Amino acid sequence: MKRLARIIVIPGVLALLAVPHYLVRMDRYAGFEEPVFVDIPRGTSSLRIGEMLADAGVIRHRLLFPLARITKPGAKPQAGEYRFERESTPAEVFARIAKGDVYLLEVRVPEGSDVFDIAELVEHAGLGRAADFARVARKYEGYLFPATYRFRRNTPPEAVCRAMRAQFDKVWERLGGEAAQQASVVTLASLVETEAVLDEERALIAGVYRNRLAQGMRLECDPTVEYAAKLEGKWRGVIYKSDLESSNRYNTYRHEGLPPGPVANPGEASLRAALHPKATDALYFVARPDGSGGHVFNRDYAAHQKAVAEYRRGQKNGRKEGAAHRVAAEPRRRTG
Repeated sequence: MKRLARIIVIPGVLALLAVPHYLVRMDRYAGFEEPVFVDIPRGTSSLRIGEMLADAGVIRHRLLFPLARITKPGAKPQAGEYRFERESTPAEVFARIAKGDVYLLEVRVPEGSDVFDIAELVEHAGLGRAADFARVARKYEGYLFPATYRFRRNTPPEAVCRAMRAQFDKVWERLGGEAAQQASVVTLASLVETEAVLDEERALIAGVYRNRLAQGMRLECDPTVEYAAKLEGKWRGVIYKSDLESSNRYNTYRHEGLPPGPVANPGEASLRAALHPKATDALYFVARPDGSGGHVFNRDYAAHQKAVAEYRRGQKNGRKEGAAHRVAAEPRRRTG
């Protein structure tokens, strides 16, 4: 009789165990048509997580999540927002949440971006409206360090800015920069970043600007004119005569010294160049006409004017030949 009972009970137990095994590890489910998000607060119980996942259509029943956790007793669910876009088994869902595979939005900030550029990148990533970010980020101009960042969907603009500023602080400390010189160095570095194309010329460009500052010469830096136009909502893609004549304090064609603040966010190489400008007697530079990204440096104004004429001649010839490519950081054309 006992043997008969074992024959009956054991298969029954195995059958009962097989059902949850199938539901946890084999049953693929998706009760949604569009991707869904589940935001799990810190300290949420497994049963509550199961309810949240079931309500979102990620798993078939709320008990399947705690059941899946039983199979991995050493793993713990991690807080965060998760994105689900395809059918999965409860075991796969639990593995993702235990791993902390949270959904983050990526923002890649290139060197030389200003707050207006970054605002567009932030909006494109899905982190909010560009105008809202630009309004908050304006005070951080120059300190939004160029790098790749990942944020949660609901990260506010101020938090995004603080993360970028924190990265700047790390780089500044690594470079050995001092607090007293930070404002002027970052402003100079932003000019270097927007003018330099070749890494080997960054310190030399910084040296030219230092020379002009020391002699009381206007910097006449085109990117400052562009930035002034952006601040006034007048930027039209190229620099016009009216832009050069603007009284905006950022216009270094009208005002001596550095602009009131950075006009872009410099990378580490430009910060290093501004901290350690190269000794030079040059006072002028202009882009080479060959499209290499390099510049011609001169101390003599007449020689500089000759180099400018060569550059303009090269531009004219290039247009005649129908050249379609231009170096991204080529000095802005002045028209009007």
